[in-house]
Amino acid sequence: MTETTTGIPTLADVRAAQPLIRERLHHTPILSSATAAERIAASSGVEIRDGRLLLKAEHLQKTGSFKPRAALTRIAALTAEERTRGAITLSAGNAGQAYAWAGREAGVPVTVVMPAAAVRAKVDACLGYGAEVVLYGEHVGDSLRRLEEIRAERGLVLVHPYDQPEVIAGNGTLGLEILDDVPDVDVVVVAVGGGGLIGGVMLALKETRPSIRVYAVEPETADALALALEHGEPVPVDPRSVADGLGAPIAGRIATEIAKRYLDGIVRIDDATILAGMRFAAERLKQVLEPAGAAALAALLAGRIPLRDGDRVVAILSGGNVAVERLGELLDRAPESVPNGAR
Repeated sequence: MTETTTGIPTLADVRAAQPLIRERLHHTPILSSATAAERIAASSGVEIRDGRLLLKAEHLQKTGSFKPRAALTRIAALTAEERTRGAITLSAGNAGQAYAWAGREAGVPVTVVMPAAAVRAKVDACLGYGAEVVLYGEHVGDSLRRLEEIRAERGLVLVHPYDQPEVIAGNGTLGLEILDDVPDVDVVVVAVGGGGLIGGVMLALKETRPSIRVYAVEPETADALALALEHGEPVPVDPRSVADGLGAPIAGRIATEIAKRYLDGIVRIDDATILAGMRFAAERLKQVLEPAGAAALAALLAGRIPLRDGDRVVAILSGGNVAVERLGELLDRAPESVPNGAR
C-alpha cells in the first residue's frame, strides 16, 4: 500500500484544498475549558494563557471525525477512469466512514476493508453511506493483506487513510482553521495513528508560523510514528490499544518526513490515561469522544506535554465515533481522574 505515497505536499496544496472543504464540510468550533486548564496547571505547574484550554471540536465534523477533509480531497483528485474502477481503503472505522460518504457524494463506489472486530457502529455507518465492507483479521495490519488481494483481483484504486499527498493536504485545512480562529496559538496537540492528521496540521502551522510548537500523542502500544522517528523510517508495529482509531500498522512515509522537519515532541500514553481523558470530556465538557478523540486532551491533563507559562494551547478532539453500547463500559473502565505525569 505504498506505491502512491510519493511527494510531500506544500502549503499551497493545503490552501488549494480549502475551497472544497469550506463548501462541503463544517468549520468546527473552538471550545474552551477553565477546568481543564486548572487540571493542567495542577499536573504540570504551568498556567495556560487566560486560564482556558482551547479544543478544536473535530468530533462534531461530518461523519464524526476529521477524516472527511482527507477523503473529499483524495476522491476529488481521481481521474474519470479511476472513478469508474472504484476505490478501496483500509480503516479501523473513521477513514472508512469518511471515504464511504465522500464516495457516495461523488458517485464513486468505495470498498472498505476493516478488522473483523471493528466497532459495529463504524461498520454500520460505512454500510449506511453505501460502501462495500470487507471484515478481515484481528487488526488493521491483518486487514491490509486482504486489501492488497482484493485490489489486485478487482483493479480498484487505493485511497489511503493517511499516506497520500492529497490526504495530507486535506487534513492541513484543519491547521489553517486553527490559525483563523486562534491566530496567537502557541501550542497544538494532536493524537496520531498513521500520521495523516498531524502531517497536514504541522505543514499548515509550521509553514505559516514556525514558532508554533506541535506535539504528537500516541498510545504506548500503538506508537508507529515514534518508532518511525527512532528508526529513521516507518517500521511495522502490532497496534493494540483501546484507541482503535490510533491503531495504524505503520506510520505514513509523508508524515514521517514532515515530522522530521517540524515535530517538536512526541509522547506515549497508556490506555488508562486515554480513558480518563474520555471520561473528563464526558463529565466536564459534556462532549462524547471516542478514545482516539480524547488522547490529545488526556496527555495535556496528565502533564505530559511540555508547556510554558502563558502558552495559548489548542488540543484537537479528533473523533467521536463510539458505539452507544460500548460507551458505558469504557467510562466504567476509566480512572476518575488522569494521574499526574501518567506514563
